Amino acid sequence: MKHDQGNLLIVDDNQLNRNLLVRRVKRQGHMTSSASDGFQALEMVRNKSFDLVLLDIMMPQMNGYQVLEVIKTDSGLRHIPVIMISAVDDIESMVRCIELGAEDYLSKPFVTEILKARINACLEKKRLRDQERAYIKQLAEEQEKSESLLLNILPAPIAQRLKQGEKTIADSFSEVTVLFADLVGFTKISANLSPAELVELLNMIFSGFDQLAEKYGLEKIKTIGDAYMVVGGLPTLRKDHAEAIAEMALDMLDQVKRISQRLKKTLQIRIGVNTGAVEAGVIGTKKFAYDLWGDTVNTAHRMESHGIPGVIQVTEDTYNCLANNYIFEERGMIEIKGKGLMRTYLLLSRKE
Repeated sequence: MKHDQGNLLIVDDNQLNRNLLVRRVKRQGHMTSSASDGFQALEMVRNKSFDLVLLDIMMPQMNGYQVLEVIKTDSGLRHIPVIMISAVDDIESMVRCIELGAEDYLSKPFVTEILKARINACLEKKRLRDQERAYIKQLAEEQEKSESLLLNILPAPIAQRLKQGEKTIADSFSEVTVLFADLVGFTKISANLSPAELVELLNMIFSGFDQLAEKYGLEKIKTIGDAYMVVGGLPTLRKDHAEAIAEMALDMLDQVKRISQRLKKTLQIRIGVNTGAVEAGVIGTKKFAYDLWGDTVNTAHRMESHGIPGVIQVTEDTYNCLANNYIFEERGMIEIKGKGLMRTYLLLSRKE
């Protein structure tokens, strides 16, 4: 369709007037449809796309004012411009139509040249408005994509604070529970895989972990190679952070076991958990990341690295949080690099 060509709906209860308008509008190069009353006109604009409506005022049952009001209060129709055409030629009627949202007002009998100019002006305005609406929609879609990407990098509350202009985000949390997981012997496994197969396997495993983190309301912090880190209790505080981590850890073991059986590969993970205070914040201006620091984090990592394949090892602090609801086996005192002797426990299952 040319820019100066439009699809018009002509609404008039008088057949002679309607036919006259149709002929004149067609001679201007526009496509036309017609309606003999307000009800038919509304049905047509709801089921077909129009660029402009030429609307008579004086009609039985439903007059032009009522049709105009319905069009302009309907969010799906209000973008359609309406020119009122009527034998009623008084200021009050014109003002009422403009207040209801009419684009223009023409009195019968009308001059063909003026009708043509008014129609072309309305169509040009609509074309520009349509371009603006499409641009705004595109901007909204791009903003939504940016929001989605940002939320894939940062927790929602942290992303919101950055958008509000905070330059430095650094928080202290008195008690959270941190989990580290690592695929056992993955270097050996990866030696027999192509790069694509390696990435596909890691993506399968870690995507499953991501779903578990979302299920239990936990915050994934990062993956490093074949290691996975998640925390409970921040950035939104919650009292059951240790329980949520325990539930995820048990499900992670089950998930890796199922993947191993399905792929007929020997896959195992070590899991280490610790509870305590941490510092958290956003580091960097490019490829920035939300990360955790502190002895609690280091100890959780040691629980994993000094752990047993296929087992969840926790510190005494985490054990004290979970002992009432979960079954443990005491591993005893073990030498932890940088910490010396520590009493640790193996989380086995949930209590019935």
